[in-house]
Amino acid sequence: MVAGTRPNFMKVAPIIREIEAKGISCCLVHTGQHFDELMSKIFFSDLGLPEPDVYLGVKGGTHAYQTGEALKALETVYIQEKPDLVVVVGDVNSTLAGALAAVKIRIPVAHVEAGYRSHDIAMPEEINRIIVDRISQMLFAPTQDAVDNLVKEGIDSKRIFFVGNVMAQTLLEFVEAIDKELPEALSDKHLGDYVLATVHRAENTDDPRRLRQIMESFAELPLPVVFPIHPRTAGKLPKELKQLCADSGVYFLRPQGYIDFLKLMINSRLLLTDSGGIQEEALLLGIPCLTLRYNTERVATIELGANKLVGTDKGLIIKEARRILSEPKKSYPVPPLWDKKVAGRIVDAVIANSNLLEIKPQEKL
Repeated sequence: MVAGTRPNFMKVAPIIREIEAKGISCCLVHTGQHFDELMSKIFFSDLGLPEPDVYLGVKGGTHAYQTGEALKALETVYIQEKPDLVVVVGDVNSTLAGALAAVKIRIPVAHVEAGYRSHDIAMPEEINRIIVDRISQMLFAPTQDAVDNLVKEGIDSKRIFFVGNVMAQTLLEFVEAIDKELPEALSDKHLGDYVLATVHRAENTDDPRRLRQIMESFAELPLPVVFPIHPRTAGKLPKELKQLCADSGVYFLRPQGYIDFLKLMINSRLLLTDSGGIQEEALLLGIPCLTLRYNTERVATIELGANKLVGTDKGLIIKEARRILSEPKKSYPVPPLWDKKVAGRIVDAVIANSNLLEIKPQEKL
């Protein structure tokens, strides 16, 4: 089981519990793509994940560096551990490295969250998704549109399994178990209704014009904005722009653990994000979402009315936020199989389809 980032940890947690419950041996490999306490360690604690069996320590760097370093290290791990199957989740560089290192030495791969497509090849994650799906032996799709994408791309239908969204399982389990109070970082603030925002994608943080448009829109919203700031964003945000936002009712927080961020979502009135998974979490929690991108691979959130693409246009962000905040709260339909049995369906499918877990050489002339 290969993971490397916060979204990965949320997806592997229920799968690992299901694997262990069925008496199957599992080696958890943490590539280190997210490596500090706030971006990684606290998620292991919050999610009840065991300590990784292997920690690679890849850490930061360019896409090529991260992928290459993980690829080299994972091959060594696979040769030593001799797994029957490598499971990768999501669409990050660790996902690509985990799958590629395995198939190169003829170890089969299962991809959890297969089939999502933004149809934007400029997104590094889109490249990762396409390649990983093409080389995987088992593909676990979260939505029907993901299944349809895989079929259109010529993937053998017997390798595609519509299992639902494993991230949804994690969220539903924790929503039932935690108290709903604001996290300690905001416990002394009498915010009332507020907007929750996240920004981390390179296309937004590395473009000064885009980042300024986003931040100035936050400063002009009619409600306070709670903004847990990603390390990448913090490093790119000019001091005067940060001060302008702080003076205008934007609360800057350090990155939050899974439970504290879940509490922030539950209590928010609106989500502004360029994340993928948060779009889906917002739908499940009945919180409207505006996505600070021009496309999304999470198309179900758009189709079900829970999400709208606004890009980085300041005027449009403010207009749509004000529209939503003027409307009564609503709930949204939940996509099929977004429940607390997703991990069970994944593990049962692997057990029942062991014939798919091999990579045969072609012997026909």
